Amino acid sequence: MLREATSLADLLADARVWKLKDGAAAPSRPVWPTGNPTLDARLPGGGWPTASLVEILLDATGLGEVQLFLPALVQAQQPKVGADIPWLVWIGPPHEPYAPALAQNGLILERLLIVRPTTATEALWAAEQALASGVCAAVLLWLKGSDDRWLRRLKLAAEEGGALGVLFRPERHRFESSPASLRLLMTQGRAAAQLELLKVQGGRPGPVAAGES
Repeated sequence: MLREATSLADLLADARVWKLKDGAAAPSRPVWPTGNPTLDARLPGGGWPTASLVEILLDATGLGEVQLFLPALVQAQQPKVGADIPWLVWIGPPHEPYAPALAQNGLILERLLIVRPTTATEALWAAEQALASGVCAAVLLWLKGSDDRWLRRLKLAAEEGGALGVLFRPERHRFESSPASLRLLMTQGRAAAQLELLKVQGGRPGPVAAGES
């Protein structure tokens, strides 16, 4: 079943999430494929850039934004000899995650933590702590808005902890500056959601053709 933290006190009570064992340094993270070779070819290194902040701008929730990252999340949790399975943290998801479907796709639910903060500040603080902890493979955060200072803190935390940070925000923020190394716009199309690469360091921005996402 999904593990849920209803308050920051619950979150901090789990020392396994926030403390590295024996003071060990955070392990290096590979680039994780998106699950689509054509889209991978448009991204630096051939997939989602870990140890960095990725921003997904949405014109509505429920467009398949989580499915966009499922192949990476499943790969991130693949068991490795002598290493603990890393945590996945979702903060403020707008819809209730459906555990059976996530398990069927290959996620290890015992290492998936759902955080439901009461304010945006709590959400940002929890995301910063999780990203920098060194025991989280990926942190997904849903926000209605934030300022540039907080986004830079999230980016630095992701770099420090070696995690993939994914920030979902409304489409209205597309024309604002962002420190994210990768920004995508996800909009509702007639048959399926449409993707456009707005900012991609070392890759090619522009619309992702139908059939690539």
